[in-house]
Amino acid sequence: MPLLTAAAAPVDVRTFGAKGDGRTLDHDAINRAIVTVARSGGTVLVPAGRYLCFSIRLRSGITLMLAAGAVIEAADPARHAGGYDLPESPSNDVYQDFGHSHFHNSLIWADGVHDVAIVGPGMIDGIGLTREGPGARWKGGGKNAGSHPASMRGVTGTEMRQLEPDRSLMNGRGNKAIALKNARRVRIADLTIARGGHFAILCTGCDDVTIEGLRIDTNRDGIDIDACRRVIITNSHVNSPNDDAIVLKASYALGEKRACEDVTITGCSVSGFDPGTLLDGTRQRTQQLAPDRDRVTGRIKLGTESHGGFRRIRIENCRFQRCRGLALETVDGGVLEEVSARNLTMGEVTTAPLFLRTGDRRRGPDGTGLGRIRHVAIANLTATGIDPRFAASIVGLADSPIEDVTLTDLDFRYAGGGTASYAARPVPEARDGYPEPSMFGTLPAYGLYVRHARGITARHVTLSTDMPDARPPVIVEDGRDIVIEGLRASGEAVVTGGKGVRIVAAD
Repeated sequence: MPLLTAAAAPVDVRTFGAKGDGRTLDHDAINRAIVTVARSGGTVLVPAGRYLCFSIRLRSGITLMLAAGAVIEAADPARHAGGYDLPESPSNDVYQDFGHSHFHNSLIWADGVHDVAIVGPGMIDGIGLTREGPGARWKGGGKNAGSHPASMRGVTGTEMRQLEPDRSLMNGRGNKAIALKNARRVRIADLTIARGGHFAILCTGCDDVTIEGLRIDTNRDGIDIDACRRVIITNSHVNSPNDDAIVLKASYALGEKRACEDVTITGCSVSGFDPGTLLDGTRQRTQQLAPDRDRVTGRIKLGTESHGGFRRIRIENCRFQRCRGLALETVDGGVLEEVSARNLTMGEVTTAPLFLRTGDRRRGPDGTGLGRIRHVAIANLTATGIDPRFAASIVGLADSPIEDVTLTDLDFRYAGGGTASYAARPVPEARDGYPEPSMFGTLPAYGLYVRHARGITARHVTLSTDMPDARPPVIVEDGRDIVIEGLRASGEAVVTGGKGVRIVAAD
């Protein structure tokens, strides 16, 4: 674990010239303190005050401690003299966007360090960061290959240039609050992060990471764990209406295939309230859509970047509020396996409560194959206020079916109101599309939709609606060895093209 204590007393950044007056640029003073303390290891203390900063560079053996009342504020190069460290090169941003691929252009960053910590109870305010950046340069795949969700098809060129500005505009700008690459033994604890830019926290290729006791209220992604091993995220609340709250990925940002594995997420809350209203306590619901033109995000997800795959992931005792549901996705060739989720509660679910998707985007080097999803167990999941368009979905491909999924004690309550015309609509394959529940449009089942799946077992499943719904509760297409026992739902399930499918209603 990180060096959280040292023989010497914490070193105050003010002794190196930091002012903490909210006007003076203090990053040089803080960096001098870090360099000095790193010679023997120890704690760099940021006392109460407001410290205006460009890039802060962590070193091995350092604990950066933000005291009560301390705020590190991200400077804005449009208003303050200076800029953030330049994006490092060479870059591996062919297969994922600019934000995933660069780390030095951040408020606090480290590359190749060990035994580091960033601890509170102070605050990081990323007001001067940008949430935008160029998209992936990859041009492979079919004509519908999904670098963007289907919900963005109506976005104009002008709007897209605002969301994904040219790379030349990024020099000097910062787009992450905390970015760690190839770090070992990391602890981030007891902080508040507001307006974290593209990522409030991005860890890529890091091992033995503990993230605990955080409050994050941000304008894009909350916590991104990319191709990391042995990670614990606990007792944290992340509000992120415009993107994912806690997301595991396995991108090609390191220039190699690396799995995300042995990760536990427990005791966390995620949400999609209006930006800033988690921290002020009002939890407002004015914003309806995220930038992808779907309803607000704020969820826990595995994917979309999935080249390296996922193994041994546990998600337990978490709460979702006014956000999309749990998503497990692999579309770039990786294998997603040995994943368990249990004791999850969801309210005001803005798309599907549960979404498992194997796709065929293959955004990766030549030779990238089809991914797989297998060995998944989900238990004790309760969801209410679900958008009626999007049933819980388990959707693989004919040549890569989702396998060996166990669902136990699910209780999903939808808004209802679906019509007979919805029940009759065909569902597109969209095999190379960007994975989102909305990629298929309104589904013909109101509760559970399964297609291209093998060995699915569901026990004690309750599907209900607030309003009458003309669609069947369950549809299974091209399913083999599918067993649903103890189903409580109105209407009759529909099975087409299946073998060994058995659906038994509760007594």
